[in-house]
Amino acid sequence: MSLQSFQLNSFQLTGKNALVTGSNKGLGAAIAVGLAKAGANVGCHGRHANPGPACDEILAAGRKTFYFSGDLADSKVPANLVEKTIAEFGSIDILVNNAGMIRRAPAAEYPAEFWDELIAVNLTAVFCLSQHAGRRMLERGSGGKILNIASLLAFQGGILVPAYAAAKGGVAQLTKALANEWASKGINVNAIAPGYMATDNTEMLRNDPARSRQILDRIPAGRWGSADDITGAAIFLCSSASDYVHGHILVVDGGWLAR
Repeated sequence: MSLQSFQLNSFQLTGKNALVTGSNKGLGAAIAVGLAKAGANVGCHGRHANPGPACDEILAAGRKTFYFSGDLADSKVPANLVEKTIAEFGSIDILVNNAGMIRRAPAAEYPAEFWDELIAVNLTAVFCLSQHAGRRMLERGSGGKILNIASLLAFQGGILVPAYAAAKGGVAQLTKALANEWASKGINVNAIAPGYMATDNTEMLRNDPARSRQILDRIPAGRWGSADDITGAAIFLCSSASDYVHGHILVVDGGWLAR
């Protein structure tokens, strides 16, 4: 894309059909609504029956939506989610693998069931969703965008979260592996690695005055991240503005890794 041909509408998603997992609240809901405001129809997903506010906001933006409730630890759910998106919208152009969970315990006592659940939801489901969506994108031959939500723990080990760190490290490597295969087919596979965000996953840390202070003292921006901080990056990586970006892990961390 030349400077002459670049337009601000390169960030628009009008006519695109998206699926965002884990979008009944938190970062996923913000991403889903952001994509809709940029023009996309957006399917939402969560583990619980309650769809949360995202679907109403998507409809208010004049876009189509649906809500699919399912546990991504169930191996049948990823394929069903992709097929539901295609049935509702006619295609899947954008997949955002946002759904994830965290379990904390000392490594020496880390329960096997915690490990199995986190690897299933945070890594295996990401591959399965990407595989099913990627297959459909390849069949259509018109490209697509796959955006994974990784973590700072794709680069760092963390404390008391061995399964989460292993899964998110795997997400980063999976992102690169899929990009290597699909970039030449017009499918962009990238990831965002959020820093310390004010979400349910960090509630325990934020409620610990000493640990919260340690974290904030290291973040050059001097604050916890918000859902809005992720939305712009997600729109960029799901739009034609990022057509030459492949296999990249975009860190959105307030400068944490720079310090």
